[in-house]
Amino acid sequence: MDIVLSGIRSTGKLHLGNYFGALKNFVKMQHENRCFFFIADYHSLTTHPTPADLHGSVKQVFAEYLACGIDPEIATVFIQSDLPEVSELYLLLNMNAYVGELERTISFKDKVRLQPENVNAGLLTYPVLMAADIIIHKATKVPVGKDQEQNLEMTRKFAKRFNHMYKVDYFPEPTAYNFGETLVKIPGLDGSGKMGKSEGNAIYLTDDPTTIRKKVMKAITDSGPSKKNQEPSESIKNLFTIMEAVSEEETLNYFKDQYNNCTIRYGDFKKQLAEDTIRFTDPFRTKFEDIYSNSTYLRKLVTDGAEKARLSASQTLKDVREIMGFKAF
Repeated sequence: MDIVLSGIRSTGKLHLGNYFGALKNFVKMQHENRCFFFIADYHSLTTHPTPADLHGSVKQVFAEYLACGIDPEIATVFIQSDLPEVSELYLLLNMNAYVGELERTISFKDKVRLQPENVNAGLLTYPVLMAADIIIHKATKVPVGKDQEQNLEMTRKFAKRFNHMYKVDYFPEPTAYNFGETLVKIPGLDGSGKMGKSEGNAIYLTDDPTTIRKKVMKAITDSGPSKKNQEPSESIKNLFTIMEAVSEEETLNYFKDQYNNCTIRYGDFKKQLAEDTIRFTDPFRTKFEDIYSNSTYLRKLVTDGAEKARLSASQTLKDVREIMGFKAF
């Protein structure tokens, strides 16, 4: 059985792209592996959230995880900052991480370009904290997107370096988790290929029906097909991709036939897409509202999750300290 670890930054709500891109598979794989899922609130500090935003976002994402089907009775679900062991391992790993290799990472270069007024040390050492998150539980598999592949490679490098420097075979070198199927990539409503918070083109799992209708009806289209069986434009392909994810096959085929016959009316198409999206997200929204409003229940789950996570984290840190020479007199 693999030990699988995955985290999500606490800086935004979950959207359809998150669900089909990974969360749907998380729900499945928690029954097949020993899984650790955490809210990465330390990582969010690189963008300097306010205290109110930080706490509210952590609570939001934690409740959304559960609403999507992550089961805290099966998997270990916790908040990153509830494990002080992560911070200490991060410190220890930093002593064997080198500025030059950190400065060459793509994620650091991108952040320097996007936020030149806030190039903090946390951005530079982001891969080290990510490595600490992973190897403190001796994870062997990590679900990562394309943008995090290099950081996972850095984690393998730090694990291998530790083993080599201290002549041990302690940390496994984690690999990317392969879900065994092609992941569905949900595009944005603005005609772009990616749905995301920063792009402002997302449908969130907790959006209310009115919000969903407004977003979908504003989605970018084109002037319509001018001949039968015409290749759809990128924006229309995107809407069909979303419909394929949330609608019945019969509905999808109906509108595809209308498009191919040049009889499609985009207004009707988008109205149907909006209603199907509302129907699809309604169970998430209802479950989320129940969980989010029950502070006592959430507090218990957070406490229990931290206790479960610290069982493996504390043992790893104890071993690492001894390996490195930190021993009691």
